Amino acid sequence: MLSFSSVSVSAPARLHMGFLDLSGSLQRHFGSIGVALNEPVTRIVISHATQRKISGIENSRIANYLTLFCDALEISDALHIELTHVIPSHIGLGSGTQMAIAIGAGLNAFYDLKLSVRDIATVMDRGLRSGIGIGVFEQGGFVVDGGRGENTVIPPILAHFDIPENWRFILVFDKRGQGLHGTAEIDAFKNLPPFPRAQAERLSYLLLMQALPAIAEKDLIRFGEVITELQRTVGEHFLPAQGGIFSSQDVAKAMQFFADAGAVAIGQTSWGPTGFCLVGDEDMAKTLVQRAQPIFASTPLEFHIVSARNRGGEIIVT
Repeated sequence: MLSFSSVSVSAPARLHMGFLDLSGSLQRHFGSIGVALNEPVTRIVISHATQRKISGIENSRIANYLTLFCDALEISDALHIELTHVIPSHIGLGSGTQMAIAIGAGLNAFYDLKLSVRDIATVMDRGLRSGIGIGVFEQGGFVVDGGRGENTVIPPILAHFDIPENWRFILVFDKRGQGLHGTAEIDAFKNLPPFPRAQAERLSYLLLMQALPAIAEKDLIRFGEVITELQRTVGEHFLPAQGGIFSSQDVAKAMQFFADAGAVAIGQTSWGPTGFCLVGDEDMAKTLVQRAQPIFASTPLEFHIVSARNRGGEIIVT
């Protein structure tokens, strides 16, 4: 009989920095790059109960994931699940995958099921397009997945690097809305034009021979140049679905401001509307945000300085 009283799981947000081959012209669909963040996080606590009880916000989503996992593994859902922190939904930070994995990982630990993170993702139907959210829960840092081949279940993680501790991301939130998700996202992918093979080849080369060496050598400028170029290319392809390289024109203006001020790795995470950029340290990040705030005071934008997370999700059994 298990002797502990509760399991706590923290799952990190992630930036999805783009795809490599949206049409599978090189025999593997998608292929994505991303990075784990220290904040925001989704945190749940699972404890014993006589019947199912869910506390906090996002109750319906938690209930759905709980039912899915417990039915698949034939385990009891007589538990108390408390959501204490949550990644905001549908703004490009991987909220759905991180909540699903957090709940699955917590139940896995609670019942000592000995499943891997990838086993959990399969049960939860995650990783159907991108493996980045799963990769950052596994190990954090900067990750690259290999996309989907003919027999792929979960896209494999091909590369992982720690992000230098002093680097900082500036996130730009548009408080008015959410990015494409659900059936709208599925329809958008279906209706996009074919992604040119030449572009997929170019982006794959830039990632392999420019971005990965740059992150290995802690070369902020070169790494940032590649991310910006990849974001521009993929953003132009998404233009018919989201109206521009950025889904929010206010975010687009803010990202141009940061680029002009010296920030690098200019982009939009997933379908947005959240924009991101990268600078070398906390002081520069604070200086740029302080300069931006009065300029964009009349817009619905918020600016947050966050650090990369060089470790995966955290599971604590007590």
